Amino acid sequence: MGIIWAIIIGFLAGLIAKWITPGDHKPRGFILTTVLGIVGSVLATWLGQQVGWYNSGDGAGFIASILGAVIILLAWGQLARRA
Repeated sequence: MGIIWAIIIGFLAGLIAKWITPGDHKPRGFILTTVLGIVGSVLATWLGQQVGWYNSGDGAGFIASILGAVIILLAWGQLARRA
């Protein structure tokens, strides 16, 4: 059941990140939006552990997942603009 929740939360975080991030160079489609949210959550968890906000084994919350997805989306936009 944990993987299903990760996919659902990842999709929602990806949708919100796409909604609040300006620009045209955004990944499209259900799968890319879900992957964006999941990777954002992983990034937020890793950054939180490096800073000391989360212990080993703790996951990022929903807001942190959205922020991680926004970071990934902004990086995607920079790479897409160069290509």
